[in-house]
Order: sequence, then C-alpha cells, then structure tokens
Amino acid sequence: MNSWLFVPGHRPDRFAKAAASGAHEIIADLEDAVSPEHKDSARSEVVRWLAHGGTAWVRVNAAGTPWHHDDLGSLRDSPGLRGVVLPKAQGPATVRRVQRELPGTRILALIETAVGLQDAPSVAACTAVTGLAFGSIDFALDIGADESDETLLFARSALVVAARAAGLPPPIDGVTVETRDIEAVRAAAVRSRRLGFGGKLCIHPAQVDPVNHAFSPEPAEIDWARSVLTAATAQSGPFTVDGRMVDEPVLAKARRILQARH
Repeated sequence: MNSWLFVPGHRPDRFAKAAASGAHEIIADLEDAVSPEHKDSARSEVVRWLAHGGTAWVRVNAAGTPWHHDDLGSLRDSPGLRGVVLPKAQGPATVRRVQRELPGTRILALIETAVGLQDAPSVAACTAVTGLAFGSIDFALDIGADESDETLLFARSALVVAARAAGLPPPIDGVTVETRDIEAVRAAAVRSRRLGFGGKLCIHPAQVDPVNHAFSPEPAEIDWARSVLTAATAQSGPFTVDGRMVDEPVLAKARRILQARH
C-alpha cells in the first residue's frame, strides 16, 4: 500500500473525495488536522461515515491527551474501520492500551519521537501492530533538528530495519508539506523507496498520483528484471547479464520488481 492519504475528521465534505483520489489507504484524522474545539464533532463525523459505508483507518489522538480514550471508545463496532493509526507510539504499553479497547484491530504505529524510535523494535514486535510509519516533522521537532534528508537519514534507516526485523511490511514514510510542487513530492517518494520504505503519507489528493508512480518500478527496471529472469531459465548457478553477475539475491530482486508493478 504505497499512498496513505489523510483527510481531516471534521471535514465530512472531503471524505468521498479522498476515497476517490486513488490513494491505497485513507486515514480519517482526529489528531493534528483537528483543532481542540472541533475534536468532538470530528469524532462524530468519522464514526458516522464508518457506520454508513465509508472505510478508513483512523488516526486517534495520542495517549495522554484528553481525547485519546473517547476516540478509542467511539470506534468500537465501527464496520468501516480498517485500523487505528497510533501517534506518538512509545513502547508496547501504548499499543496494549489500544488492544484492550479495540480487540482485534490493526495498528499502524506512528514513530514521532526519539523515545519512539528507540522503542521501535519492541513496538513492532507487538502482535496488533501491522506496520510502522514515520512522523518526520514531529520527530525533527523532538530532536531539535532540521527536517532534511541528512539529519533524518539515521532515523529513517533505523525504522526500516526495525520493521524488517519484526517481519512487518516496509514502513510508511512521513508527509511532504509541498502540495503544489509535484516534482518535490515525487522526488521525496523516490528517496523513500530507495531507503526501503513501502509507501508515503499524503496530505493532499494531488500528492497521491506522484507517490503511487514513485513506488512503481520504472520501465527500465521492469525490462532488466524480465531479462534477468528470462536468462535464468537457461542457467544453473551464478551467471552474467550485460556484464554483471546474477546470483540468487539478484534474482530475488528481479522477482520483487515484477511483483511491485501496479
């Protein structure tokens, strides 16, 4: 699932548009996109949508906030709930709280702090956690750094490793704040893919298409994968294609490329 699109919970007029955007997953947001005075109405609108045919993940407010418990309670028996996005995930205790309130619900743990990154392996090991995501903006704020490729490279790589070690899918990278600069969105998504991420959070429908394309193999990659796998049918053991050695890890990469086509 490459593109995960946020939609503000207090804007029901945008729910259907988000669902039709081409995003692989929709996240109805009760947290950052909603000011305190709109928290209750946002919760009601999201629950109403999930009860009447809408489907989405829901980002609840973080543990320790005045709204966290009510958010979880309101989502019980919501037929359209695909899972909970848990912000500020720090340690298994925050995950277990969601598990107790919503048994059997999938959790996407959003890592947004230094403590959260340090705890990422234990969070990823929780049975209800089906994936990790990177809250890059909040993480940069937490550690007092610029949100640049260089300063957040360690955190991104650590998250990729934590997800892989726990047997989870590749994690979801954080948002790009540019909504009109499509090239900037595409470039950020390409970087995410190269680092080992499996998708990217989006904050505007215009970001969905470039993100989806960035996580799809390029034609040249597909041609290479096909040529390698075709050559492998007549070979046993390592061989060469275009002057480059091909062994089992290379064959596995070729298979992965072809499986990733949309």
